[in-house]
Amino acid sequence: MAMEKLGQLRARDEWDLVIVDTPPSRSALDFLDAPDRLARFLDGTMIRLLTAPARAGGRAGLRMVSAGFGLFSRIISKILGGQLLGDIATFIAALDSMFGGFRERATATYELLKQPGTAFVVVATPEPDALREASYFVDRLSAEGMPLAGLVLNRTHPPATTALSATRAEAAAEAVAEAGGKGAKLAAGALRVHAERMAQASREQRLADRFAQAHAGVAVRTVPAAAGDVHDLADLEVMAAALTADDADTGTGTPRSRILPQRR
Repeated sequence: MAMEKLGQLRARDEWDLVIVDTPPSRSALDFLDAPDRLARFLDGTMIRLLTAPARAGGRAGLRMVSAGFGLFSRIISKILGGQLLGDIATFIAALDSMFGGFRERATATYELLKQPGTAFVVVATPEPDALREASYFVDRLSAEGMPLAGLVLNRTHPPATTALSATRAEAAAEAVAEAGGKGAKLAAGALRVHAERMAQASREQRLADRFAQAHAGVAVRTVPAAAGDVHDLADLEVMAAALTADDADTGTGTPRSRILPQRR
């Protein structure tokens, strides 16, 4: 039905952009299999046997297919009952007529997804399970010949500065706490928060690098985690800047395609 709706929206030619937001799981790409799966279902041996009398048409048609259908019908009738078998055959015949054009439309929409005007964007958080799913999506889209725009690494945690490493921040926090004095507790706490943020950013960057090594050529754009839910225009503008601004246009000097600068 997703393929059917997408085809309808495209055929109406009223929209500048159509976005399909899929579930964050492997079933997200089930719609790519829909045309072929439906064709196999409607063309299956069991379906053809059940719809044989209706397709042949009338009493004469029934006599024509009765040789092959009769034995099948008697066996199945003993298992399911004659009335249920007839109801199933009627239902399948109606299904075949209803979806007759669906296969062609779904196939046409599937081909549309391969055109230059279409782009797939994979979105994942910097977590092992999420990036494993992202790798599956990228490999599947590549196998299907679908145009992949790239990966959006969402909810990353870049530090405010990379001038102070996690190790040095921890050591400085210990030194400040031992020295004591006014504001020492606050300063030590801030240094520890920075150390935790650097450690988290390093872990996320390692995961991102592992994905990049496995999928060379796939563009990556990072989007920092917001302080709260993104639900208004101001928050959307911040996210849009992270997605669309120049890669090098950042306050920290770290490209938007990375969480931490490249190691030299």
